[in-house]
Amino acid sequence: MGGKNSFVNLNNARYDDQRRLMEKIHQEGFCPFCLEHEAKAELGSLIKKATHWTMRKNRWPYENTREHLLIIHNTHVERLNDLTTKAWAELLELVKWAEQEYKIEGGAVGMRFGDTTKNGATVDHIHVHVFVTDITNKKDPKYKPVRFRVG
Repeated sequence: MGGKNSFVNLNNARYDDQRRLMEKIHQEGFCPFCLEHEAKAELGSLIKKATHWTMRKNRWPYENTREHLLIIHNTHVERLNDLTTKAWAELLELVKWAEQEYKIEGGAVGMRFGDTTKNGATVDHIHVHVFVTDITNKKDPKYKPVRFRVG
């Protein structure tokens, strides 16, 4: 991992407990999405593990989501060029599986890559968001659509 001392961007944390955990991760200098650190990273529950990716519940789901899954690459990669054709194909199969498993009639897939000061991510290790909006309270005047931050 090249001697890098931070794999998280504290400025992009959305919740206080998320920021506290990220501060600990920053101080200890480990990537929370690398498989060897998953126990101390306190990630969301495991859903499915494949050759190139692992699917988990997002511990800090976006507001107004019914489902918010993370699909995390099993090795530390930060750039799209680091992903193999087989990894891309497997990612598609996992998203299709989630669509069936969670009976997703409409949702979104989001992926950020590269520098977290430019892309809005909290962790620089490539991961994919699969989320489904909870529209049960859409008529509530306080309802807000799900926003996927970039930048």
